[in-house]
Amino acid sequence: MKIRTPAPRLGLFAIGLEAYWPQFPGLKERLAGYHQEIQRRLQAFGCEVIEAGLVDTAFKAEAAGDLFARSDLDLMVCHAATYATSSQVLTAVQRARLPALILNLQPAPALDYATADTFEWLAHCSACCVPEISCALARARLPFQVVSGLLRGHEEGWREIEEWCAAAGAARRVRRAHIGFLGYTYPGMLDLYSDFTLLAARLGIHIEVLEMGDLAARVESAGGEAIEKKIEEARAIFEIDASVDPAGLEWAARVAVGLDRLVEDFRLQGLAYYYRGLEDNLDARLGAGLILGNSLLTGQGVPASGEGDLKNCVAMLAMDSLGAGGSYTEFYAMDFNDNFLLMGHDGPGHLAISDRRPILRGLDLYHGKRGHGVSVEFNVKTGPITVLGLTQRADGELRFLAAEGESIPGPILRIGNTNSRLRFSLGPARFVNDWCQHGPTHHCALGVGHQMPRLEKLARLLGVELVKVDSRG
Repeated sequence: MKIRTPAPRLGLFAIGLEAYWPQFPGLKERLAGYHQEIQRRLQAFGCEVIEAGLVDTAFKAEAAGDLFARSDLDLMVCHAATYATSSQVLTAVQRARLPALILNLQPAPALDYATADTFEWLAHCSACCVPEISCALARARLPFQVVSGLLRGHEEGWREIEEWCAAAGAARRVRRAHIGFLGYTYPGMLDLYSDFTLLAARLGIHIEVLEMGDLAARVESAGGEAIEKKIEEARAIFEIDASVDPAGLEWAARVAVGLDRLVEDFRLQGLAYYYRGLEDNLDARLGAGLILGNSLLTGQGVPASGEGDLKNCVAMLAMDSLGAGGSYTEFYAMDFNDNFLLMGHDGPGHLAISDRRPILRGLDLYHGKRGHGVSVEFNVKTGPITVLGLTQRADGELRFLAAEGESIPGPILRIGNTNSRLRFSLGPARFVNDWCQHGPTHHCALGVGHQMPRLEKLARLLGVELVKVDSRG
């Protein structure tokens, strides 16, 4: 099982001016050829394209807007093929009520000034109407972004378009996610408590409140063959430390089978969980046995966030949707000798972004939690990384925090936890100061690669503020 980000659905249309066609025979056909190139590039980025063709009158703009409004889109793309009036764009965007990309992609680097006539100028004047369109959309308070560049041979503009496509796919996955909430939030962690209605209203996610009994029933019904198969899966993925006893591994595998069934039965795309239990009752043993199964789920694209941190589960889902992973993480310690932060957490990690074969280690106790059992230890791949947190502002609205840095090699703690050495250009003390200034949740999602351009676009599509802690100067 590997959950993949769905293909974004884009509404695409080109604009031109109907008055030009009888005046300049062949111009319409030339522009249509450009438009077909754009459609092919968007499809090559993995997008499903709903095509409205060439919109050259206000009436066609109305029809395009109606088409887009009923097409379950994530983003509108308007190709400014030549000059067109802004009413041909505003009407379509108003009816669809979606963010719009305005593509100002010139077919050649420059006109041949000695030979170009009015026909050739009109075939290259994509920039002419872009300020006018921007004014109309801004005054209508409709979200938009102009992307300027060349149709061919200059990839900077196309790289930005591809980032928008990736962000649109991630936004689609987040908005349609069913996230399970199993148990409750760790008592006293005030930053973690979540407003379920706000998350549903702002992001569109569905939160499935689960009982420990929902998991217990599935764990108790797990068959021997399924458990043995899960043990084999664990042995193939992990280095099994000598501290892991067979009974502890068998229980963790049984719980992992139950988790798989829980995810399947409730069609979950994420899970936030915590349950303390009493003494050594079933609930306590279930809570202590979740790390293996939830690490396997997280590595397969179903992020699991411990301590009942629902907001961080959303951040992990967002990072995974961008192909960056997204491992359950918090600040561990500052290293002033080598200028890095040690960051990690007990509980689940994103196995797909481990720098080496992860270790399954047996622990006699879980610090701050009841029980004992197997736990996961690894560090995230060395190289560029991004951290993303989701918190709630004083006015109740959501806020993303993000920073880019580097995962560096070196020894980590051998305590059965994920932990990585992360370096930010601000230095450990300044980075922690600046990060905390924005009222973060103390967990974040750690992903690979520098993802800020995509995160900026995802935040805009979701309508959530993004604060960048400038970690690269």
